[in-house]
Amino acid sequence: MEIDPRRAAELRAAFDEAVVQEGNELAGPFMTVSGKEIARLYDPTDTAGTEYERDINLPGSYPFTRGVHRTGYRGKPWTIRMFSGFGSAEETNQRYRDLLATGNNGLSIAFDMPTLMGYDHDEPWAEGEFGSCGVAVDSLADMEILLRDLPLDRITTSMTINSPAPVVWALFIAAAERRGIPRAKLAGTLQNDILKEYIAQNEYIYDPANSMRLVTDTIEFAAREMPLWNPVSVSGYHIREAGSTAAQELAFTLADGIEYVRWGLERGLDIDEFAGRISFFFNSHNDFFEEVAKFRAARRIWARQMRERFGAKNPRSWLMRFHTQTAGVSLTEQQPEVNLVRVAIQALAAVMGGTQSLHTDAMDEAIALPSDKAARLAVRTQQVILHESGVVNTVDPLGGSWFVEKLTNEMEAEVLRYFEAIEALGGVLPAIETGYFQKEIADASARFQREVEARDRILVGVNEYVLHEPPDIPILAFDPEGERRHLARLKAHRAGRDADGWGAAMNRLEAASRQPRENTMPYIIDAVNAGATVGEVCNLWRRVYGEYKEQVVV
Repeated sequence: MEIDPRRAAELRAAFDEAVVQEGNELAGPFMTVSGKEIARLYDPTDTAGTEYERDINLPGSYPFTRGVHRTGYRGKPWTIRMFSGFGSAEETNQRYRDLLATGNNGLSIAFDMPTLMGYDHDEPWAEGEFGSCGVAVDSLADMEILLRDLPLDRITTSMTINSPAPVVWALFIAAAERRGIPRAKLAGTLQNDILKEYIAQNEYIYDPANSMRLVTDTIEFAAREMPLWNPVSVSGYHIREAGSTAAQELAFTLADGIEYVRWGLERGLDIDEFAGRISFFFNSHNDFFEEVAKFRAARRIWARQMRERFGAKNPRSWLMRFHTQTAGVSLTEQQPEVNLVRVAIQALAAVMGGTQSLHTDAMDEAIALPSDKAARLAVRTQQVILHESGVVNTVDPLGGSWFVEKLTNEMEAEVLRYFEAIEALGGVLPAIETGYFQKEIADASARFQREVEARDRILVGVNEYVLHEPPDIPILAFDPEGERRHLARLKAHRAGRDADGWGAAMNRLEAASRQPRENTMPYIIDAVNAGATVGEVCNLWRRVYGEYKEQVVV
């Protein structure tokens, strides 16, 4: 298709004039979920400055705007990876078996709040929180039950854990090795993204610098001993759930990823030793085209940063590989069945944007943890897209769309402006301490809420098309004996371990933790094998590093 740019501009001007004269266009506003105004039409004039080879290119070719694999989903479908975990290790293990039987080809472990905050479940802080938002794990005994009979050497496993990530990962490694599976053959992902905790989710324990030291230990350990493992999944998901725009999600996530790269380089690692094992985790929200553009821009920006800024030579280091989860924050308690439609649109955007793995939220997650039926329907949503929609038949079917390419360019430009603002503050850690990220997200969230309250933005079933009737869907019930069994197992675990061996291992771990250049991972693995619990290791670090308190920024 060829058209003279001047002629394209003339046609566009005539079209706009005709629309105005006809006077049949609604007042709008026509804008994305993020509040970005969208033009009524896009044409070649909107991509006039785009160079095909430099900015788009073929799939599998730098800068990977069209995807990291040449054959897209014709070569390998995305991994169906459902985020799951609830109650006891026994209950969650059964759910994982059910999910694998349903068609999952990867596991994603959700942990409950005491585990996420590094407390054992017999501590006062944990009272009333057992298994309420994920599975409870304190010890190697729990982890062995959680993973019982799961084919860890044939699937990939993702664990959503941050401050206690090194010790939970150590439990996973130790449990696998006790089954005869070498750590080098374990494949999966540790979320381990502590920076986004200070920015959005607030599940941190220690100060940013000491927390970053522990993350860097895991990056180094994976680079040297676990080549199939992604030690950090830099997460924009929680930034978006906190209320950010799409561009903020992307900019803040990539800035965090760059910070992890800097720490790895300062540790003495070569960029090509570890950059290829940093993965990402994004949100897929309701605005279909904005989300597709976000994913395309993400790949392009990361590739350019790794090759042009950090000098990575290995093409694998340029690749952005990411998992996507549909937008939990978009789900409504009102008319929860409508959430099936939202999730289908969001999942389709993730696929059209080229995700490597995908979790689809269940329709009842605004009310409770997913029921069996709701979880099954969430999996079926992905399977229908994969097998029935036809979107996998060609690679990057939206590539070359004037609208999508324009949105991609604009997304990249906005992200680079955020990079400049963060650097002007001194980098990611100073920006956290001054409250920059938090304020940007709060302002975006408040704008969205004002739009909903003014009905400038319609949420089906919430501020329009409202039904005044209670939801009629089954709610997941916990095993009431799960907590009692768990606490009895914890007590027996502590009583049965060799006290001298445990004490010696904890002392070695503490000494290593006080040496900034000493990698703590081997010592953590030794400690959990000697019987140390999640809470005991995290409390050791509380003594060594202290607990971080966020500064109030007005």
